[in-house]
Amino acid sequence: MPSRLVVLCALALLAACAPMAPQGPGVPVSWQPSPNFDERRPNFVILHQTTNDDAERALRTLTDPLKKVSAHYLVGRDGAIVQLVDERARAWHAGESSWGGMADLNSASIGIELDNNGEEPFAPAQIAALLDLLADLKTRYRIPAANFLGHGDVAPRRKVDPSRHFPWKLLAERGFGLWCEASPPEPPGFDARLGLQALGYSLEDADAAARAFRRHWGRDAGDEETAELGAADKAMLYCLVGRKAGAEVRRNP
Repeated sequence: MPSRLVVLCALALLAACAPMAPQGPGVPVSWQPSPNFDERRPNFVILHQTTNDDAERALRTLTDPLKKVSAHYLVGRDGAIVQLVDERARAWHAGESSWGGMADLNSASIGIELDNNGEEPFAPAQIAALLDLLADLKTRYRIPAANFLGHGDVAPRRKVDPSRHFPWKLLAERGFGLWCEASPPEPPGFDARLGLQALGYSLEDADAAARAFRRHWGRDAGDEETAELGAADKAMLYCLVGRKAGAEVRRNP
C-alpha cells in the first residue's frame, strides 16, 4: 500500500509539472511538446522617471495591484536598485506605445524607473548605478545601442519623461543610445517628418513626435515644448537617421 501511494504521488507530481495544452483559437488542436525553444529576450530598454519626491512613494505605486503599473527596475537617487518584475515577464510600464512601427513595447522591453520628480537634475550616484545596469542588460540581451529610449519617445502624445535634465549624451557615449557630436548640415530637400519616422517615431501625432525629439536630442534653443525643429535640430536628426541605418547594415550584412 505505501509503495502504491508513492507511485500515485509521483504520477500526480508529473501531471502537475506537465505543460498545459495551449489556448488555441477555438479550433481542435493536439499538443506535442518540442524541446526546441528558449525564453524570449527583450530588445529595448525604456527609461522613465517616477515624478515622485522619494523612492518609497514610487515603490508603493509600482507594487499596488490597483494601479496596474510596474517596471522591471527602480533606481533610487542614492543609486540603490530594486528589481520589481522578472526580466522574462512583461511589465506594465510603456502602455500604448510605438517605435519603428512596432506597437506594444511592453512585450519587447525592459522598463527602468528613475526616482526623479521631473524638475531636478538626475543624481550622479543614480546615473552611475544606471550605467552599470544598462551595461549588464546590453551584454546579456545584445540590445542595439539605438534601442535605449525614453518613455516620451515611444509614447510622445502621453508622456514627457525622462525630462530635459536627463543626460542622454552621456549614455550614448557609453553605448546606450545614439548621438551625433558634430552634426553635418541637412541636405536640401530633407523632410524632417520622414526623418522622425525613419528614426522610429510614430507620425500619428507629428507635433508630439517633434517635441519628444527636441527633449531627447534637441540642439536649438527655445521652448522645449515647441514642435518646430530648427536648423541644428534637423542636422542632428539627419545625422541620427544615418547612424541608425549604418548600425542596422552592420548588424545585418
